[in-house]
Amino acid sequence: MKIELTQEQLRWKSEFKEFVDQEIVPYADINDREEKIAPEIIKKLKERGYLGSMLPKEYGGMGLDWITIGILNEETGRGCSSVRSLLTVHGMVALAILRRGNDEQKNGLLPGMASGEIIGAFALTEPEVGSDAKSVKSTGVLSDDCYVLNGHKKWTTMGQIADIFLVFAQCEGKPTAFLVEKDTLGFSRMPITGLLGARASMIAELRLDNCRIPKDNVIGRVGTGLSHVALNCLDYGRYTVACGCVGLAQACLEQSVRYARKRKQFGTALREYQLIQKMITEMTVNVKAARLLYYHSGYLKDVMDPDSIIETWTAKYFSSIMVNKVANYAVQIHGANGCCRDYPVERYMRDARVNEIIEGTTQMHEGLISLNAFRNI
Repeated sequence: MKIELTQEQLRWKSEFKEFVDQEIVPYADINDREEKIAPEIIKKLKERGYLGSMLPKEYGGMGLDWITIGILNEETGRGCSSVRSLLTVHGMVALAILRRGNDEQKNGLLPGMASGEIIGAFALTEPEVGSDAKSVKSTGVLSDDCYVLNGHKKWTTMGQIADIFLVFAQCEGKPTAFLVEKDTLGFSRMPITGLLGARASMIAELRLDNCRIPKDNVIGRVGTGLSHVALNCLDYGRYTVACGCVGLAQACLEQSVRYARKRKQFGTALREYQLIQKMITEMTVNVKAARLLYYHSGYLKDVMDPDSIIETWTAKYFSSIMVNKVANYAVQIHGANGCCRDYPVERYMRDARVNEIIEGTTQMHEGLISLNAFRNI
């Protein structure tokens, strides 16, 4: 079996790389320091249509195949993890509406989400509920022709700027997905700052105090919020995070190679030392392995193979661990400079750490992957 990108995928890869190098990389450090994505970057993402990369053309999206979506997220992750997180959570909400929404929801929201005029955010996690998603404490109660929502959400990526929120709450004792617009009476959000990594992800804490939303704002049916909505969203999230990890690790590798070429110790360039060569070798091989894992996962999604789900778990698990190892090596190669904000590897290491937590922790993935192995071997 020969694994290679098509000419069309290679063309997209070249376009994405050029865009990231010109429009994202120069502002990544500013994003990190100011803890927000520069508005100019979001504007450029809209103009390119990248916020609709996961949506079909009938709704104004790009209609990209899954491997190409992966390449977009890899290249974006190479430039700025926080910008990649925008693609991830916005896509999670858009795909939830596409797959489980009714015609009115699709026609009313998806064209705006494809153009980026409507930004989506995924509100599942709560102060006391993270991995145990089925145990959310927020509630939704039917009252006449409305649902009344009450609850408290935390760590909502892009929550500071989102226009529409996919909120998960207990309805009739079962997890249910609701759409909540930012201007809904009783809805409020507060920025969360000072994070370890991905600081420009514009994360927010949400409050829902007797928020009345139309009855038709349910996505899917009552009780299917976790099984039919959230899990599909998280599958997309895990896939794009895996791709973003590959991009971030690639950035670590490139910076390390450049540094090892020019930096001298004891009159010799770092690249000449075998232990530095060993680290560069491990970084190179790990990045290539992780990239092949997401290519494989993306291919299975394109052919609608159900094994794509477990292969996405595998890709996310390996990639998130891999990027932390690679980022650690990058800082080590840079020495004291690697601990200084004057060099991007300091940011890379902080950003890398976040990826073993978001979209399912490393430990959750170990449980899922091992369970699948025990069932099938």
